[in-house]
Amino acid sequence: MTIQVLIADDQEMVRAAFRMILDSQPDMRVVAQAKNGVEAVEQARRLRPDVCLLDIRMPELDGLEATRLLAGPDVPDPLNVLIATTFDLDEYVYRALRNGACGFLLKDGAPGLLTEAVRAAASGNSLISPSVTVRLLAHMAPHRDRPAPSEARPARRGRGGLKDPIEPLTQREVEVVRRVARGRTNEEVAADLHVTLSTVKTHLGNVQRKLAARNRVEIAAWAWEHGMVDESSPNRGG
Repeated sequence: MTIQVLIADDQEMVRAAFRMILDSQPDMRVVAQAKNGVEAVEQARRLRPDVCLLDIRMPELDGLEATRLLAGPDVPDPLNVLIATTFDLDEYVYRALRNGACGFLLKDGAPGLLTEAVRAAASGNSLISPSVTVRLLAHMAPHRDRPAPSEARPARRGRGGLKDPIEPLTQREVEVVRRVARGRTNEEVAADLHVTLSTVKTHLGNVQRKLAARNRVEIAAWAWEHGMVDESSPNRGG
């Protein structure tokens, strides 16, 4: 199956570079490009690509607001949005997550990282680029009590978003969550805990239900925000 991608960035050179990399992959095709958020939202709604790769800083409508319109809590059929960012934009990570982003990509990263991130976003069940997302979440953790710039934290969705689970997490679910927050894949979590892959998927499904989370990145963000991850051991599962 070919992964259809929309690229939105106000810099033509960036769009061209991303397109060259993605179109060179046998399983990917860039179906649209946009130079601002308004164009991105219009084309994404019309074409419904598998992945929307959005820059944060764009004219008319920035990538964060475009993300909310395409993947936010009120969107009945959300798209997979991958945010292109840099580490100096850490303060916007919280807002991007709450607006529905399923992962982050460094704009100056290696081509392999871009294709890895797009495939992960298209799959809908992978924490995108652990080396990037985990570091961004770690940077966000010390600021978890501070709202995003010029914005109060949004009210909890449904039963309240991702503050308190509707049911307590079991010890095994906590162990799974800690590993997910470190960017581990389901297979790696299963190996760490000496359980089957289906057992890990069951635990994640239960956690997602209890937290009213839409994806693994929200689960990971919740773990970082609540101090469940040992920042001194970045290569451990938790």
